[in-house]
Amino acid sequence: MSVDTDAANKVLAGLRPFPVAVTTVDGGFGNGLMSLSAGSASIIPEAPRATISLTKFNKTHDMVSNSGIFVMHMLSAEDDQLAKSLEILMTLGGSSGRDGDKLSKLRTKTGVTGAPILLDAHSYVEARIAGTLDVQESSIFVGDVVAAEILNPGQRLKINEAWGKLPEEWIAQYDANHEPQLANARVRRFGQKV
Repeated sequence: MSVDTDAANKVLAGLRPFPVAVTTVDGGFGNGLMSLSAGSASIIPEAPRATISLTKFNKTHDMVSNSGIFVMHMLSAEDDQLAKSLEILMTLGGSSGRDGDKLSKLRTKTGVTGAPILLDAHSYVEARIAGTLDVQESSIFVGDVVAAEILNPGQRLKINEAWGKLPEEWIAQYDANHEPQLANARVRRFGQKV
């Protein structure tokens, strides 16, 4: 049976409208990245959970796995906050933590778990990992929310809005940086270079 991957990707892309900034700390070093694979993981209002999916290629994946904590941030779409949201997206999504300290370029405070909170984000939930699912190229982390805050009320930024406002040269660099991650994911999933 053959899968219409174009149709599948269109359906699945519609489930990931919001880019989220994920931060963590491990061994005193803070790091973060951007993800489109995050969400709510509990139906119990008095016991919220968050879920993130991180590819194993990323340094942040290993740091979340080691530390057992993460912070999931939403970005603001409000006019007075949009420049800061795009700065967060480009800073965390534009390079690897292996290349240096990305978080020093952003305004942060320390959360209850010790993980960095991005002060220019729309909002955040801070979580301790309750369970992890290994799915070859990625890990899905589910965390019990231990802190949450709305920092900058208003509308949350959607990925299609953000992508339309990013500089073309940044998008080209992002695409180039994304290729090794895709290659690594394919090897992990299929066991060979594709």
